[in-house]
Amino acid sequence: MGQQSPSDDALASATEAVPRKVSLSAESKKLTLMQDIGKALSSGLDLDHLLALIMEKITLLMEADRSTLFLVSDDGTELWSKVLQGNEVLEIRLKVGEGIAGWVAKSGETVNIPDAYIDERFQPAVDLRSGYRTRSILCMPMRNSLGTIIGVVQVLNKQDGPFTEPDEELLGSLAAQAAVSIENSKLYHSVVAKNVELLDAQEKLKKRTFELNVLYEIEKEVSAAHDIDELLDRVLRRAMAILGAESGAIALRDENSGDLIFRTAVGGASGRVRRKSVRMGEGVIGWSAAKREAVNVIEPGKDERHAAEFADSVGLKPRNIVCAPLVAQDVVLGAIELLDKVDIGDNREGGSAFTQSDLKLLVLIAGQATKAIQMAQAKREYENQNRLASIGQMLAGVLHDLKTPMTIISGYAQLMAQIDEMDQREHYVEQILRQFDLMGGMTREVLAFARGETKLLVRKVYLHRFLDEVINQLRHELAGRGVEVSCDMQYNGVAYFDQQKMLRLVHNLARNAAQAMGDGGRFLISVDSTDDHLVFEFTDDGPGIPNEVRGRLFEMFVSGSEGGTGLGLAICKKIIDEHGGTISYESIEGQGTTFHVQLPHRRAPGQQEPAAAEKKADSGGDAPASDAPADE
Repeated sequence: MGQQSPSDDALASATEAVPRKVSLSAESKKLTLMQDIGKALSSGLDLDHLLALIMEKITLLMEADRSTLFLVSDDGTELWSKVLQGNEVLEIRLKVGEGIAGWVAKSGETVNIPDAYIDERFQPAVDLRSGYRTRSILCMPMRNSLGTIIGVVQVLNKQDGPFTEPDEELLGSLAAQAAVSIENSKLYHSVVAKNVELLDAQEKLKKRTFELNVLYEIEKEVSAAHDIDELLDRVLRRAMAILGAESGAIALRDENSGDLIFRTAVGGASGRVRRKSVRMGEGVIGWSAAKREAVNVIEPGKDERHAAEFADSVGLKPRNIVCAPLVAQDVVLGAIELLDKVDIGDNREGGSAFTQSDLKLLVLIAGQATKAIQMAQAKREYENQNRLASIGQMLAGVLHDLKTPMTIISGYAQLMAQIDEMDQREHYVEQILRQFDLMGGMTREVLAFARGETKLLVRKVYLHRFLDEVINQLRHELAGRGVEVSCDMQYNGVAYFDQQKMLRLVHNLARNAAQAMGDGGRFLISVDSTDDHLVFEFTDDGPGIPNEVRGRLFEMFVSGSEGGTGLGLAICKKIIDEHGGTISYESIEGQGTTFHVQLPHRRAPGQQEPAAAEKKADSGGDAPASDAPADE
C-alpha cells in the first residue's frame, strides 16, 4: 500500500469536523430552547399563554411538525386542548381512553408510533377535519407531585424520521417540568380566585352590615315614636340623613278617597306640603305608589311623571327625586319621596344625583317603614277596640252599681204610698234623697276613675254613725240573698277620710263577697286603730279567690266571679291609694277571704292626731256621721 499524503489527512480531518460542528450547533440550539422553556416555566404568565409558549418550544426542541398538550378535566373524564392550526384556533376534546392521547391518559404509558395509521388506537377524525396528515407520534403522560396524571403531551411528525429513545427521554424531562409548572399555575390561580371570592364576600358583608345598620337606625326611630305621625317624621329624617337628601316627604293613602295625603314633610316648603294631597298616579310619588315601583328621576323637569303644577304651587323646584312605595301584602299604604341629593363633592355615579345604590337603600328603608306603619295602625285599632270594650264594661259596672240605690228608692217610695204620717214620710224622703246623693257619687267616682282624676274630700267622720249607716245600706242591698251583715268595732272614735269614697269601697267589697258566697253567708266588718293607722277588715266565708286571678285582683276588668265587671276592686285600690293607705287580702280556698285596709290617721287643721286611746270613746251622742271638710 502506498503512503497517504499530508493533503489527504487534512481532507479527512476536515470531513470529520463538519458533523461535529453541526452536532455542536444542534446541542447549543437545544440548550437555548431548554433555557427558554425554563424561563417560561418560572414566569408569571397565565396558564393558556404559558402552555402555548411551552408547546412552541417543545415543537422546536423535538424537531417536530407540531405538538399538542392535553389537560385532564377536573372530573377526570375528558382531555381538552387548544391547538393553533394556521390562523385558526381549534379546540380538541377527547374522552379518557379515546384515541392515542386518551389511551395514554388512561394507561399512564408512553406511546411512540412510527406510522399512526397502522395503529388501531389512532383516530383520524382530527386530520379529516383539519386537512392535516399525521405520520409519527410520540405521546406520554404528565404527572403532578403526587403521581396523578394531569395531562398528556404529544408531538407529531418528526422532521427526519421516527422519534427515538433520546427523544423520549428529552420529552419526559420536559413533560415533568411542564407538569410542575401547570400544577403551580393552577394553585396560584386557585388562590387568586379564592382571594377574589373572599374580597367579594367581604364587600357583600360590608354592604350587608351597612344595610343592617340602616335598619337598626330606622328601628330605633320607630321605637322612640309615640304615634304614627311622629313615627313617620322620625323615619323620614333618618332616611334623609342616610341618603343625603335636602328635603323629603311621606304620603299615606286615604282609605276613603284613595288619594295620597302628605302626613309629614321636612326641608324646603315642608309647611306648605304637609297635609296636601295628590291623586294616585299623579306626580313621581303618585306614580311610584300606583305602579308599586321605586323610581330614580335625575332630571324631573324632563320627566313626564313629574307634577310641575303641584311643585310650583308649593314652591318646589327639585333637581332630582328618588321615591319608593310603601306596600304591605299587595296593599299600597303610601310612598316615601326624597328630593335633591346633597352635593358632597365626591365622584359618585351621576355627581350630586341619587344613585341606584341610594334607590336600593330607600327601598330597604321603605320596607322597614311599612312594617312600622302596619304595627302602629294595628296598635291604634287594638287600642280603639279596647277603649270601646272598656267603656262598655264600665257602663255595665255603673248600671250594676245603681241597682242597689234604685231598689232602696223604690222601697221607700212604696212605703210612702202606704202611710200618711208626715214625720215618717219626711224620713223616707230624706233616705230617698240620700240614695240619689249616693248614685251621684257613684257616677262621679267611676268617671273620675276613668279619667284618672284624684280628688279627696276629707272630712271628720264619727265612725259609729258612719258604720251604722253602712250596715243599714248593706242590709237593704243584700236583702233576700241570705247574707248576714255584722260589725265588730274595736275603735269607734273620730277618723278623717273621704266618707263618700269609703262608702263606695265598702259597698264594692260587700257586693263582691255576696257574689262569691252565692247561696248566702256572713260578711263581717271589723274596725280597729293603731298609733298610726285606722284599720278595717272585711271578711266573708265564701269559697275564696280563684288562683287564676290572684296577683291581678286589683287590675281593671279582672273578676273572680261570673258576671262581675272587674271594676269594683280596681276602684277600691284607687280610693285607698288616694288616701295614702294600703289594701291587701288573705284568701283560703273553701274558707273565705279577708281584705285588710289601712288608712293613715289624718286630722283637720288645728286638731291633734287621733290616738289609740280614743278607742270606744264617746261619739258625742247625736253628732253627725261627718262634719265640715278637712284637708285635701
